[in-house]
Amino acid sequence: MTTVTTVRRRRDEERAATASDDTGGFRRRLLDGLAASIAEKGYRATTVADVVRRARTSRRTFYEHFAGREECFVALLTDSNAEVIRQIYAAVDQTAPWKNQVRQAVETWIACAESEPAITLSWIRDVPSLGDAARRLQREMMEAFVTMIQTLCDTGELRAAGVGPVSRQIVVMLLGGLRELTATTVEDGGRISDITEVAVQASIALLGPHPAM
Repeated sequence: MTTVTTVRRRRDEERAATASDDTGGFRRRLLDGLAASIAEKGYRATTVADVVRRARTSRRTFYEHFAGREECFVALLTDSNAEVIRQIYAAVDQTAPWKNQVRQAVETWIACAESEPAITLSWIRDVPSLGDAARRLQREMMEAFVTMIQTLCDTGELRAAGVGPVSRQIVVMLLGGLRELTATTVEDGGRISDITEVAVQASIALLGPHPAM
């Protein structure tokens, strides 16, 4: 079973469990409806009507959960990015050689992105032009990913190899490069998994031991 298939299966199982609760079920259906519309026509062309039609619920139910389309989008991305971070933490074996750990983290990030390429692209391209809530989310999630990478790099195995502590500036450069490479790959019609090796090698080069400045 491929990593992408595993990511999708886990998400399906979690959504099925959530649906057993009426309130959580409606919220999940609305988020899934938004995700489906983004995959079909993009965020900018998506309306609340598109979301409720795909969620098979009403506008009244939508507005019981979200103030509008952007708030629903922020909730979708919040859940999606939190799940990516959770899966990366779970995938990294902190007793493995440090380069293997970097590979595990990058491959998991790419698998999550490839499981929902339209959401990934919308996260990278659409959020910067939206309102304060979306831009605040972008900053908060960037900090969450920075914290994750710094935490993963601050282990005995990596310190013994001369890796870490890793500065925030280095992590921001790494994340920015991965995000832009991912976005341009999707826009050009490629598969995100095609960038795996270059992403792994670039991450190893950026995070690896360096002479003291």
